[in-house]
Amino acid sequence: MIDHYSTLGVSKNSNADDIKKAYRKLASQHHPDKGGDTSTFQKIEEAYRILSDPNQRQQYDNPMTQGNPFQGFPGGGFHFNMNGFNMDEMFGQMFRQHHQQNTYRTSYWISLEQAYKGGEELLKLQTPSGLHMVRVNIPKGVPDGGQVRYEKVVDSHDLIVEYRIHNHLKYERKMNDLHSNYSISVLDLIVGTTFQFVTIGGKNLDVTVQPMTQPFMYLKLSGHGMPIQGTNVYGDQIILLKPFIPDNIDSRITDSILQSKA
Repeated sequence: MIDHYSTLGVSKNSNADDIKKAYRKLASQHHPDKGGDTSTFQKIEEAYRILSDPNQRQQYDNPMTQGNPFQGFPGGGFHFNMNGFNMDEMFGQMFRQHHQQNTYRTSYWISLEQAYKGGEELLKLQTPSGLHMVRVNIPKGVPDGGQVRYEKVVDSHDLIVEYRIHNHLKYERKMNDLHSNYSISVLDLIVGTTFQFVTIGGKNLDVTVQPMTQPFMYLKLSGHGMPIQGTNVYGDQIILLKPFIPDNIDSRITDSILQSKA
């Protein structure tokens, strides 16, 4: 149950300058180097990260709703405009006013693989009425900091879950693409080679490096990145070829190179 506005001591109508001033004051007071509490400082940092970014702040204020009764319509809602009367705006305001009440918030850390696959997860949620086990559906492709609203899941209250994603040792997520490094011998760059690469989806792919490929080139595996949320489309897997010189090189190769320079 996280209220980032309360964490910084600002109102929901505060502008960017007000948020920055509040953050700097609190960060200075609670910085661990000055004897502050680490947990409190991290909450301040997290609140500022969300509220200082216009896109993330908008998503925080108006989370995506699971189980939207208008999901079958284009764009997930009504989009009629009769003589200047915007039905979409009217309904949006009604839903926002309704959702601002009786709502719990929480953050939940998941792995990049969980963000890729999506699926059901059981969360522990502490509320004034006690501890609850809540079953939620993680949307495939949910971004780091992405928020999802689940309707009437605890004591007839809505639940907003902010999903945080752990860093991965192999894959670095950039929007819907995944970036990885591959160490390759300079000799393989010269003569060409094929290596196997395991995608985040668990597929073993044969990747071909053409002869005379330059170092630090990028290879793209189309459609093997992260799913684009709410669609059947996937981003790409990008592989950076990082060259190294082998410890043992056949003397015939080195002799040939030296002769060519003579």
